[in-house]
Amino acid sequence: MTQKIPVAIIGANGYTGIELVRLCLRHPNIKLAAITSRQYKGQALADVFPHFSGLSKLVFEDASVATIAKRVKCVFLCLPHHDSMETAAQFRKIGIKVIDLSADFRFNSATTYEATYGPHTQKKYLKDAQYGLCEIFSESIKKATLVGVPGCYVTSILLALAPLLQYQMIKPTGIICDSKSGTSGAGRSAKTEQLFAEVNDNFYAYGLSGHRHRPEIEEKLSELAGQDIRITFTPHLLPTTRGILSTIYALPFQKLKSDKITSVYRKFYGNDPFIKILPSGQSPQIKNVVGTNLCQISAVYDDHSERIIITSALDNLLKGASGQAVQCFNLMYNLDETAGINQIAARP
Repeated sequence: MTQKIPVAIIGANGYTGIELVRLCLRHPNIKLAAITSRQYKGQALADVFPHFSGLSKLVFEDASVATIAKRVKCVFLCLPHHDSMETAAQFRKIGIKVIDLSADFRFNSATTYEATYGPHTQKKYLKDAQYGLCEIFSESIKKATLVGVPGCYVTSILLALAPLLQYQMIKPTGIICDSKSGTSGAGRSAKTEQLFAEVNDNFYAYGLSGHRHRPEIEEKLSELAGQDIRITFTPHLLPTTRGILSTIYALPFQKLKSDKITSVYRKFYGNDPFIKILPSGQSPQIKNVVGTNLCQISAVYDDHSERIIITSALDNLLKGASGQAVQCFNLMYNLDETAGINQIAARP
């Protein structure tokens, strides 16, 4: 396909929206036709975000569905949870494909969603929405008209556990997920706990009584395993801008060699372009994935605790959000899966 597909980004002023603008402007098959923002309505993209100077003449506008739908075939929704519901429904009613980065269309169960986020006003669309984890649900994404892109913590954990659950190598109980994220995962809004003086030289756990990503993780793990899965999930805040590292502990049904586990992961993911399985003994690092759509994974068997220890690393704004959204777009339009998102990490 050589003709560019016109798209809009609704809510393009947050971190995920800014990343999507950056990716879309360089995508060989995308024409970025509209960007919206209530806060910056009427202002030029390059005036608000000078790093786009000379790259685009786009101006932030109102999120008018009727107006924008005349110019695009697909929209990316970078709106807060709840705000996406009505907007997605309006676009779908007039035949525009929707890729939503909020939690509003990630769940199969409206009951689970409402227990976590509150009332869902567009339940009828949940059965049509496809879950945007490309390496696991690629065939359904290819046929999708509405996609709910997974959360960043969720992606790091699902990709790490999927092979072991689908091959029934680990027990469904006793799974511990210990995850650390950079501060950009909390969004661009000003918060006291996100101030430099609060975060710098600091490190702490939060959401100990039940983080809102846990129900999403458990619903998808249960789907992969074919039985109910409950986990212990503890998120932490790193004094870094971006990146997620998850360390996961699971009980195998039998003792295993680390090399055997690694071979299982390589068989499961095959030639998936954004999954990098490291040799046993090598550990994923945030610096190896920041700025990319990659997820690095390694797994070892610990003889002492008789557990499998899996570590995964990804960029929370790319593979954990905007990069994964573009990967879904590529699948939905039968494009090269890596189009526009084949960056290489910058080190140091």
